[in-house]
Amino acid sequence: MEKWVHAPLHIFNERGTYMVTAGTLHKSHFFNESDHLDFFQDLLLELSQKYQWKLEAWSIFSNHYHFLAHSPEDPKNLVKFITHLHANTARYINKNQNTIGRQVWHQYWDTQITHQSSYLARLNYIMQNPVKHQLVENASFYKWCSASWFEKFASKSHCDTVKSTKIDSINVFDDF
Repeated sequence: MEKWVHAPLHIFNERGTYMVTAGTLHKSHFFNESDHLDFFQDLLLELSQKYQWKLEAWSIFSNHYHFLAHSPEDPKNLVKFITHLHANTARYINKNQNTIGRQVWHQYWDTQITHQSSYLARLNYIMQNPVKHQLVENASFYKWCSASWFEKFASKSHCDTVKSTKIDSINVFDDF
């Protein structure tokens, strides 16, 4: 099979935990207002339940997003989940900006997480992403990120473990 260089390969062979990253076309900042980000976050939470993906962490920005989630029994519905999310957010933003039919999303990348250390690093990476992008000094202050939710509902020992996990050596596409 010839390698297709224009899009990442999406393989969902087994149940597990996946990290998903997606970016807008040309890294355009389409979701640049609070109500845009609110709509996106609400839809992500709603669709994750509909498609039975258990979200562990998420960060949503004006031109990209990341999330970490546990799959349902059959992880193949991730394609439907992402397609639904991208279609609805594109229609919303295009209607809001009076640009019906414009392409909003470029593509998405997914990775199955197979090791505990990789899971912890990506969990921390996603929640610290607003700090990485210099939007806030403390990730829990960023409204469109799971950091404050995580701090509220996870045990203190789990929070401390995740926060102490190094993220400098993980390989995540995040050139936004």
